[in-house]
Amino acid sequence: MIVLDVREVGIGVRLGAEGVIPVSDSPPRAFAGPDAAVDESQLEELIIEAQTALPFELPALANRCASTLGLDTVLIYLVDLQQRLLIPLDEAFEPLPVAGSLAGWAYRTISTRVADADGGVIVWMPLVDGAERLGVLAVRAVSLDGVRMRRSRMLAHLFAMLITSKRAYSDWLAARIRTATMQLPTEMQRAFLPPHTVGSSRCVSTAVLEPAYEIAGDAFDHSVVKNVLHTMILDSMGHDLTSGLTTSVAMAAARNTRRGGGDLADVVGSIDQALARWLPEHFCTGVLCRLNAETGVLHWVNCGHPPPLLIRAERVLDGALDSHPQPPIGLAGQLAPAARQVHERTLEPGDRVLLYTDGVVEARDADGMEFGLDRFTDCIIRSSAAGQCPAEVLRLLIHAILDHQHQLRDDATILLFDWHPQHR
Repeated sequence: MIVLDVREVGIGVRLGAEGVIPVSDSPPRAFAGPDAAVDESQLEELIIEAQTALPFELPALANRCASTLGLDTVLIYLVDLQQRLLIPLDEAFEPLPVAGSLAGWAYRTISTRVADADGGVIVWMPLVDGAERLGVLAVRAVSLDGVRMRRSRMLAHLFAMLITSKRAYSDWLAARIRTATMQLPTEMQRAFLPPHTVGSSRCVSTAVLEPAYEIAGDAFDHSVVKNVLHTMILDSMGHDLTSGLTTSVAMAAARNTRRGGGDLADVVGSIDQALARWLPEHFCTGVLCRLNAETGVLHWVNCGHPPPLLIRAERVLDGALDSHPQPPIGLAGQLAPAARQVHERTLEPGDRVLLYTDGVVEARDADGMEFGLDRFTDCIIRSSAAGQCPAEVLRLLIHAILDHQHQLRDDATILLFDWHPQHR
């Protein structure tokens, strides 16, 4: 049996510094060696049970699965809405910071972190569903080898899928990752939002928006239809319940047309018609994109919004996605556009496209200094050059904006998608 001594590879930290999984005074339990067969019938029973288990029962179920796999104890941590804390599903434990902890390192880098603990080791496994980071799994074992590492990964994959399937109907899971009271307009708006990150091996789209508990007028959407990635960012007029209703109607119209087989011009037209009919006194600006992940051909429509930015080889290509101004979405009567102009450009492998609302660059500090477009793009480029994944790039960026202006005066939303066809 090969056991990894994490202290010899420079990543060992005493678990006491983390305060994560309590270590009893009794000797660690003796488990069968890594070559011991797993009781498949018992594992099957646990997986069947997991399908109907309530979300608050997942911590106990995870420990039973771990025991069946020859592991010790397990803790599930989910990231909070603002991605600052990793919150344990077991309410007896305290949250861990995303910045400055081993658990946070595993979350930020989407990679495994190992630490030694009294009588064993802790394996920090990222919880990822598709392209979306959910949190981390803390797996305690007597010792570490290839088999136990593989079983820990299996456990992380299983519970990532379970959490994703159950959070769609669980108010308990939704409340568990909140650290403040959510305003009513925000509650309505978040009900329409997709996961923060979606994608495939060829393209990934990720988004963030703040203030997390008080947004009203901004929204984003992204969806994959076969080999095509659809993305959209919206900024409606005002900052109240009606503003949130405007973007919600816009997203519903876009999805309805997309799912009916409509092209990009049809999608924009359907939003124009829906808002003109149901909310004739309200409109929103926005950018809608369609990326063919096979060919890299990008189509987009800009409706009175800041132009998308194209980042290539760690620099912004000035004006690459600029276009003639078009009216906002939802204008009725004589102000309604006759037809929307759809633009086209072929991306190169590794290109990133950035969509944002004006609240991002207009955030001001105490001295009135704007965050600004240059600082905005510099943060993106520096994080990308450091090898951060797209979701981590935006997490760092939105926190930099919040640090610049502690109380945002306007919604700030950012959506970033990239194309990497070589990653098949």
